[in-house]
Amino acid sequence: MLEAIRKRRSIREYSSKPVEKEKLDEVLKAAMFAPTAHHSRSWEFVVVQDKETKTRLSVATDWAGFAKQASVIIVICSKPDSYWVENCSIAAQNIYLEATDQGLGTCFIQLNRQMIEIKGRNSEEYVKDLLKIPKDHRVLCLMPLGYPAEKIGEHQDSEFDLKKIHLGKW
Repeated sequence: MLEAIRKRRSIREYSSKPVEKEKLDEVLKAAMFAPTAHHSRSWEFVVVQDKETKTRLSVATDWAGFAKQASVIIVICSKPDSYWVENCSIAAQNIYLEATDQGLGTCFIQLNRQMIEIKGRNSEEYVKDLLKIPKDHRVLCLMPLGYPAEKIGEHQDSEFDLKKIHLGKW
């Protein structure tokens, strides 16, 4: 497992090679195998492969422009409860790790209620409207998925910083 964690990087450049259905299915399985509070399994996933919709999603935040290059964009959402952010975040981490294991790349694009210039809506409202996500759901993030067109080195042991570990108390 540590090997996949070392290789996991945020990828912002993708090749034009499409993601195979089998690999996409494995990534989605990994997301659904994520632990959730009270086994609520509250997350939902919108899988976007349509070029026009991906292009429209890429303007949802100032940081999403690269997403339109990806073969797929997975949108992670949930009915809000006390743990929806944590549940969706853990699913996103599983997507990161399984994507890496499948030779794919992804990146967490947070929808942080940033105002966008399209009809004065915030990023989350824009995505919900675009994808017809029910009003009673929240959207945590977009996760573009594709074959990396960039090579970023693995994490190194030098990033392991004992000063960040506090035993027993700070």
